[in-house]
Amino acid sequence: MNDLITTDGARLAYQDTGGEGVPLVMLHGWGQTQAMFRHQVEGLAPGRRVVTVDLRGHGQSDKPHHGYRIARLSRDVLELVDHLGLDRFDALGWSMGVSVWWSFVDQYGTGRIRRFVAVDQPAAVAAVPWMTEREQRESGAIFDVSGLLYLGAALAGPEGDTVRADFVRGMFSGEPDPEVLAFVAEEIRATPAYAAVPLLFDHCAQDWRDVLPRIDVPTLVIGCEGSHVHPDSQRFVAERIPGAHLHVFASDVANSHYPFLENPPAFNAVVEKFLAEEPANRV
Repeated sequence: MNDLITTDGARLAYQDTGGEGVPLVMLHGWGQTQAMFRHQVEGLAPGRRVVTVDLRGHGQSDKPHHGYRIARLSRDVLELVDHLGLDRFDALGWSMGVSVWWSFVDQYGTGRIRRFVAVDQPAAVAAVPWMTEREQRESGAIFDVSGLLYLGAALAGPEGDTVRADFVRGMFSGEPDPEVLAFVAEEIRATPAYAAVPLLFDHCAQDWRDVLPRIDVPTLVIGCEGSHVHPDSQRFVAERIPGAHLHVFASDVANSHYPFLENPPAFNAVVEKFLAEEPANRV
């Protein structure tokens, strides 16, 4: 594991496999860690350079009392790729990690991104009152505003550990693999409530629909029938990104928000095929 100190003094823990070819930079979701991608670091094409990082407040990175906004996390990622001298890379985000990449594109453009993989993230998480019911449904909104406020208060309260465990369990359909569920539940414990709650609120308050048409690099959108994120929201994202491809895992292949943990061979094969495709002109 390596360390980077950001411009506002936070230490980020990252891993760089140092392989050949175009690097793949992978960002995890809210409350999780770079260990989520343990099967991808090992299982993608041998020799591929893969970079993962614990975002601030997560995993082995620092947990400062500042910076828990998606915009700051995307700045952290910019500082990481600058630190590593990555002028051209492939980007993969899962869940909130997709939002961090959308913020990156919004602020810094797509000039350094060769290909983009977006895994199971709605274009807007909160159903705000100024969106029509159709817009809320299409964007994949999971909470209304009152529900988001209630969840944040519960996570910050005395029963926060139980609320967090129930929240994670709700991301799986049916009976999950006990080892996978236990692993996810343990990793999320590394993020303290003072970091998790404001970041969750900021993350869920974002609306990325206006960014999607401006993503002008080859893009793969991945959904899963068994996820709490409805596959229709991933179809919506893919339709709004020019030329994007969509892959939805059937529930007999993966049955949760975590297809890369549930069925690594299937997930890796889809991602590897997309990353290995012949270079295409920008859309």
